[in-house]
This record gives sequence, structure tokens and C-alpha cells, in this order.
Amino acid sequence: MNTPRTLGTPLSPSATKVMLLGSGELGKEVIIALQRLGVETIAVDRYPNAPGHQVAHRAHVVDMTDGEALAALIAREQPDLVVPEIEAIATDKLAELEAAGTITCIPTARAALLTMNREGIRRLAAEELGLATSPYRFASSLAELQAACAEIGFPCVVKPVMSSSGKGQSKLDSAADVENAWHYAAAGGRVDAGRVIVEGFIDFDYEITLLTVRANGSAGEIETVFCEPIGHKQVQGDYVESWQPQPMSPRALDNARDIAAKVTANLGGRGVFGVELFVKGDMVWFSEVSPRPHDTGMVTMATQVQSEFELHAKAILGLPVNPLLRASGASAVIYGGLEQAGIAFEGVAEALQVPESDIRLFGKPASFARRRMGVALATAVDVDTARQRALEAASRVKPVSRQD
Repeated sequence: MNTPRTLGTPLSPSATKVMLLGSGELGKEVIIALQRLGVETIAVDRYPNAPGHQVAHRAHVVDMTDGEALAALIAREQPDLVVPEIEAIATDKLAELEAAGTITCIPTARAALLTMNREGIRRLAAEELGLATSPYRFASSLAELQAACAEIGFPCVVKPVMSSSGKGQSKLDSAADVENAWHYAAAGGRVDAGRVIVEGFIDFDYEITLLTVRANGSAGEIETVFCEPIGHKQVQGDYVESWQPQPMSPRALDNARDIAAKVTANLGGRGVFGVELFVKGDMVWFSEVSPRPHDTGMVTMATQVQSEFELHAKAILGLPVNPLLRASGASAVIYGGLEQAGIAFEGVAEALQVPESDIRLFGKPASFARRRMGVALATAVDVDTARQRALEAASRVKPVSRQD
């Protein structure tokens, strides 16, 4: 039996305290969802004035890859739950604290540890669970990478074992691309700059994120429920559009849910998992999983009765969840376009004139050309119309230099 938490009053002795490790746009929305439930929130990130810092009860700036600094902050704040929201965290320290009974980590410290490193989660999925994946090899030097690419064949994809949002990722068409890919991966890795994964290229029809929620059911036992599949478009490994629902054959959807259920059951705990999958016809391959809300899932702020952020907040507190779809919809990224701190945005009013549209500006303190600074959301009677509306709304928002 998993008993729901008794929720207290923020900033009082009865408070339920949740610490977010990572306070970007996704963490910000989780914090807002938690605060609506009367939870005291603590936002942690590596730079000041991160989006989540701006809405939390308290904010801290810490190098989260420094295990001792992280442990000291946790000891000072004494949170009821520690919620990793990014990959670049000293997950070995979280595992140590969890084993000692010092913290409750969401979903588990083991899940955070395995999914931070592509090697850990890929070996779990393919070698322990026997799930279909692309062929893969790991390499720790340029020579090993050259040999791995030759063995896998071209085209192939090279990624740092620790990175996110497409950083350090390359598609290689021939042996001439290998050396540049090695250096690019080393620059893009968040923690370990010396190890990469090489993946064989799958000729898929489309890729999806299947948001999978482990939450308390009516009998108090943890149940697994699924959101409708989310289709998405990526450029250089980074999402630029997403839409929901992605049309799938019934068999493909069953296969996707089966894979997602097996992976998330092994990782354990409660909360939202973003399971990324490749689909061709009825065949489904596992790609990656994030034990937290997913960037492509921002579309759920427009499409679902409870967004992925509300689902995560409720699930981790032991509350019931409702992943019901209420409308077809889409999201489109708003990029910074400028290399500057404190930029401004024009065209928001014009963007909101697009039918059934909405805008989220994340409040990131500094912009650069390909930094995600906001997202446009739209709904419609069908996905294609929603995509057109989201793209149109996003295109009307214009980042401009701040006024001195």
C-alpha cells in the first residue's frame, strides 16, 4: 500500500517540502504545479535566476555535479522529496543518500543514475530487458570510435553518453565524418567528455514520446497509465515541434506501451517518464527514457486535462492522476535568435491572435541563437491544423535586444 502524503502549509512546520534539482522551463512548470497543491518548493540550478528560481519559495545556485556541495544543501533544507530535473547531477551521491535513508529521490536514485548515462539505460533495455533497440557500440577514444563506426556501418549516429537536447550529437554518413563527430561529442558532453555511444541508423517512419505515469491507483498500489503518444520533429537532436496524438496502428501502440511499461517498472518509483521510441509500421524500438517530464511533452499544457507537469506533481505526492486527452494540439519552439542577456519579445499580442493559441515565455536570463526561450501552443480539431497554428504563433514572436 502506497499512502498519499498529508499535505501541509508552505513556510510552516507542517510544510511538505520538495527540492527540484534543475530549474529550467520544465522544472518551473513542475514547481507551479506543486505550489497549486500547497507544497513548499526549493529550486536548485547551476546559474542564478533560472526559470524555476523565479517562482519557487527559495532558490539556490549550486554545481549539482559536486556531490559534497549537493549533500550539504540537502542537509540544510531537509526536503521530503528530491526531484532531479536534469541529467548533470551527482547521481552517485543521491544513491548514497537514498541508501542511507537520508532522502527520497524521485522516482528513485537508481533511475536517475541509469538514465543520466546513455550506456546504463541502453544496456538495461537491450541486454537485461531484451527490448528492441538500434545496434550500438561504446567508444572511449577516437580510435575506438572509428572501429565502432566501421562495425556498425554508415549512416550512424554518435552521441555523448551524458548530454541532453541534442548537444554533441552527430549523424555520420561516412568515415570522413568520424573525427569531427568525436570532437563535437567531447564538447557537448555534460559530465563525461570522453565516452560516446554509436547507434546504427534506423529507417523509422516517425518517433514518439510516450509519457508513462507510475502513480497510486484506486487500491493504493502503483499503477502504470499512459498519455496519448506525442509525435515530434527534431533538428540536430533537439525538439522543435511536437503534437498529440500521433496516429499509430493499434499494434504499434500496444508494442510501445509494452516497452514503456517494462522499462519504467524496472526503474521503479512514482512520477512521469518520457519514453522515446522509434516506430516503423507495427515495429517499435526503444531509444531513451527520461525519469521526469519531457520537453516534447510541453504540448500537454494545451492538450490534456492534466499536463505532464501536473501529472508528475500529483504522482510523486501519491495522488491519483488523470492523463485524459481533451483536444488535439501542437507546440513549436521559440528560439532566442540573439546572443544577449535580458532580451525582450515583440509580437506576443500578434501570436495570440492565432486561433486557439497560447504562448509560454520561460524567462531565461540569457539568450543565444539556438536556445529555447519559449514555446507556442495551439489546439484544433486535427493535429495538422494545430501544427500550422503553433508554427504560425511561434513565428510571430520576435526576440529583440533589450532597451538600454
